[in-house]
Amino acid sequence: MKNEHQSPRTSIPLTSCPSHLIRHVDKRLMSYNIEMTEVTGGTFWKTYTEEQIAGTAEFPAVTSFADVTVMPELMEYYPPIDLYNKRLRELTKALGPAWIRVSGTWATKTYYDFEGVTGGRVPDGYSSVLTGEQWIGVLDFAAYVGAKLLVSVSNCAGDHPNGGPLDLTQAKKIFDFSHQHGRDIDAVEFMNEPNMLELSGAPQGYTAADYARDQDILYRWVRANYPNCLLVGPCTTGDPAAAGAKSKGFGAGIASMTKTCTTEALLTGTQIPLDVFSYHYYNGVSERIAGVMPAAHWPGHLAHSDEYLAVAPDCASAHAALRDKFVPGGQMWVTESGDAGGGGDTWASTYLDVLRTLNELGSYGTITDGIIFHNTLASSDYGFLEHGTFLPRPNYFAVLLWNRLMGTAVYDCGHLNRENAHVYCHSRRDGTCGVVYLIINNSLTDTISVTIPKDALRYTLHAQTMRASTMLLNGKELTISDICGLPELAPESQPQGAVLLAPGSCTFLVL
Repeated sequence: MKNEHQSPRTSIPLTSCPSHLIRHVDKRLMSYNIEMTEVTGGTFWKTYTEEQIAGTAEFPAVTSFADVTVMPELMEYYPPIDLYNKRLRELTKALGPAWIRVSGTWATKTYYDFEGVTGGRVPDGYSSVLTGEQWIGVLDFAAYVGAKLLVSVSNCAGDHPNGGPLDLTQAKKIFDFSHQHGRDIDAVEFMNEPNMLELSGAPQGYTAADYARDQDILYRWVRANYPNCLLVGPCTTGDPAAAGAKSKGFGAGIASMTKTCTTEALLTGTQIPLDVFSYHYYNGVSERIAGVMPAAHWPGHLAHSDEYLAVAPDCASAHAALRDKFVPGGQMWVTESGDAGGGGDTWASTYLDVLRTLNELGSYGTITDGIIFHNTLASSDYGFLEHGTFLPRPNYFAVLLWNRLMGTAVYDCGHLNRENAHVYCHSRRDGTCGVVYLIINNSLTDTISVTIPKDALRYTLHAQTMRASTMLLNGKELTISDICGLPELAPESQPQGAVLLAPGSCTFLVL
């Protein structure tokens, strides 16, 4: 990166008293997924090699796409996650209030063996088994870190005896078992990515009409027996009918690789109203499945560009129109979010993805209120924490800083945005009168300048290289000590006047 003291572009004027409040957003805006396959143990995306992360190794060609959960080119087996691990628990708790979503494609074909009767044998019609001990681990983890819990339930051949409507035996088990252990499920999505139908694990020949019928069956029962549980849906991905999609790779495009249906088809005709509208967003597809959909993959050298950063807000705006139709006045949740469908790009674990993550958070509050569930907390290359070691990646520290600084009031500063300069403004999370600006300089060559009307506290995130696995805060490396000792996220004093922001940096200014 160039020295920040080079001649900057025109300075952007900031104010300490923004006049236009857009909205207040949920304090749990930044949330995360723990995939069901992590809980049970099973296949998940292969870990990238060091050479792949560095961008120096090519990928085996994948030119067809079937049931990804069993494709050896893409998947490897992982044992169940240890949700009692001290580092995992403490680093997660430090993020603050959040939702945890336990779902994913694997959840649609998971059998709940809470009585311990299967002996580890997967019943016909399912692909994996969830034990009572494993689910208690999820409930304990959510309670420890202070999170609310969102789940999806199984909806595979085993849940449709003789090919008929959804049998509620499985759903009743997970709701009632959770209740008996003192922790009700807070929200439910019927199934993961139902618009991809069989590719998402639904029975052979399953249709949008079947989905609408079965969602009503489940949600009618939940409403009657667990009235405080939020009904969320439809949890689609890459809906080609979403109006206003402008960005390359919008919605990842995974849905177009197989027979799909639209949000409209899934929800039209349902009788039980939803409380929350949900969808999935990814910035295209990762290198590992780029051979299937090359047009939906972004090369790494564009992962900082304005066009790349625009995918998330374009996706949110397009789905907000669908939310207004089917869940008017409700929140909108992105129940899976990340840089790329297919386990994340090779740079997902590096500083380069921090620009996308922070821009998604900043832009979302200007469009709607809701929750963003990052995929994942601690698995695959896009996890906040590295799988197995639970060491924090750059995105972890970025969202930790966001959660500590950015309050829930969102102010309009769209007029301050420039080419390669994205500006967002919130109230202060500490409750002190004032505001916090986030300025992302996504140019990799040019310094930008902002002017502030008063002294401020400055937190600048940057790295030695854009693909660095370690991030710097005001020049100091962000790593943990011992098992889970977080570094001090200390600001620098920034005097009133011009502030120079280096290429490729993300800066919070607390006024």
